[in-house]
Amino acid sequence: MADGDFQYPQAGYSSEPFEPVYVPPRRRPRFQGRTWLHLLLFLITLCTTTMVGALHYYSFISDFERARVSLGFGKLLVHGFWYSGTLLAILGAHEMGHYVFCRKYNIDASLPYFIPAPIPLTGTLGAVIRIREAFPSRTVLFDIGIAGPIAGFVVLVPALFIGLGMSTIVPNPTEGLGLTLGEPLLFQWASRLMFGALPDGYTINIHPMVFAAWFGMLATALNLLPFGQLDGGHVAYSALGRASTAISIATVTFVVAMTFISRSWLFMTVMMFVMLFLFGPRHPRVLDEYEPLGPGRRALAIFALVMLVLCFTPVPIEPMEFFRR
Repeated sequence: MADGDFQYPQAGYSSEPFEPVYVPPRRRPRFQGRTWLHLLLFLITLCTTTMVGALHYYSFISDFERARVSLGFGKLLVHGFWYSGTLLAILGAHEMGHYVFCRKYNIDASLPYFIPAPIPLTGTLGAVIRIREAFPSRTVLFDIGIAGPIAGFVVLVPALFIGLGMSTIVPNPTEGLGLTLGEPLLFQWASRLMFGALPDGYTINIHPMVFAAWFGMLATALNLLPFGQLDGGHVAYSALGRASTAISIATVTFVVAMTFISRSWLFMTVMMFVMLFLFGPRHPRVLDEYEPLGPGRRALAIFALVMLVLCFTPVPIEPMEFFRR
């Protein structure tokens, strides 16, 4: 009886003529879900990211494995929370930013789904919420779309500076295998403010908290790309309307081109093509498509572009081999 139905009284219970009685449709309670599933996914993600955090902490205190480490596995796990706690705070703030504004505008949405991933670099693929109904206006879409990146940004910036305060300046590694992390403008400015210009032959041995903030910057930049139903796509559609379709197509072209610079863009490219196949290049229309944004929200749209520029790096992750000199 999803759309309402008529029920008829059974014979033998009344001498009155049978008259159908309209029964209104049953509506699923709003903002309801399987809380146990959200909690389970969070706990699994906490485990996977803490394991990865232990590896990051081992690399940090061993100075790229040049020093002997006497910490046991249990203590390493405890120190793994430097990474996992920071990262889950950033991701959680991002998704709760969306969720809180969904509650504000009474747009039915789920709690965050954290996505555990047993991969050695991050331990997670991020977090998402599920929005279960259409947006009534461009203003509502804009507010919900931009709230997540701003909330995550507010958490990652102090985490970056606190983590840099616990980082050290060390000579460049000369042997072994490693990864180079792209340096977004925000990271470059923060490290220059904390350490000044580094001497030749030296690098920053980043604390695991910095790596969590770095991953938060990467997630923020990817989410703010003006494409489809990413946060940046929501902002672009809210500010530009149907013109955002051309920008979305241009963004896909840009990401494809970036794969020739760094193979680490392949995952994002595949994800975008999957979204194109499933949803098409156009952003779903809101119910009131012609409502204009006010000047305050247009200023926030410019701030979203600033966050994208500050958190973006053209070469996010690259393998590097060190040779003994």
